[in-house]
Amino acid sequence: MALSTHVPGLAALEILLSVARTGSLNSAARQAGVSQQAVSARIRAMEAQTGVALLHRTPRGSRLTAEGVVIAERAARLLDVAAELDAGIAALRQDRRSLLRVSASSTIAEQLLPAWLASFRAAAERPGSPAPDIVLTEGNTESVIGQVTEGTADLGFTEGPHQPAGLRSSVIGHDRLAVVVAPGHSWARRRRVSAAELSSTPLVGREGGSGTRDTLSVALAARLGPGTPQAPAALSVSTAAAVRAAVLAGAAPAVISGLAVADDLAAGRLVAIQIPELDLRRTLYAIWTGSQSPPAGAARDLIAHILNRQ
Repeated sequence: MALSTHVPGLAALEILLSVARTGSLNSAARQAGVSQQAVSARIRAMEAQTGVALLHRTPRGSRLTAEGVVIAERAARLLDVAAELDAGIAALRQDRRSLLRVSASSTIAEQLLPAWLASFRAAAERPGSPAPDIVLTEGNTESVIGQVTEGTADLGFTEGPHQPAGLRSSVIGHDRLAVVVAPGHSWARRRRVSAAELSSTPLVGREGGSGTRDTLSVALAARLGPGTPQAPAALSVSTAAAVRAAVLAGAAPAVISGLAVADDLAAGRLVAIQIPELDLRRTLYAIWTGSQSPPAGAARDLIAHILNRQ
């Protein structure tokens, strides 16, 4: 139900209660930090708005009229409820500052965020102001976008060939996919295959909705043409770690973040295969809903911290 125009605002009602408590316009003005003339003008404005006289003004001070007493009693109850609402809002704001829900795609969650979050917490920890608690959920790019859109995550991190549609985003880095095989695979001796051969070879791959899979599809379409069929997957798994483990076991070649297999390539446990025709670079994004700037508080601070590490 909409209120009528005769109901004064909370600030005006606070002035009225202050006059009622002190019995003086001057004392109410000192408490409010304004002039006596300002308080008097506020009371006259309330009388005009409500349509009733609120004060008896005398040389010895001011006191409420009978109508003013009724309004002041009800205003006191209203202001008590408003104070509870104010405290509740403050608690909710504090909860949002102290808890950050982060959802990240597999590569970022496994390879980058652990170090980012550790250094962020160390930098944010100050006496009397503890670092926010961070809850990290891992998924593919599609699920991360869904969680941020639905509000179950405050901040998301994705990778892929395109900026996520319908969300705000900031570029936080770049990554390059690598085509890798176990040392015993026939490609390991050649060290190079064509885009067409890669497209026709069953691979160990991520499930639908992953940024890795989307990046590979876009790269193959750019080289071989839209609609070029790809061979069915030799094995579909849900995380980059599972892709790496399957390739190490010799299941099939795979296209995976270079970050995930850097140590394996350096140690010779895996062999990188060159595909000169394909551009396998991709962009890493922080994503959120709402205004163009990241949400104030821990989310914005974390993005700034990541960018400062570049």
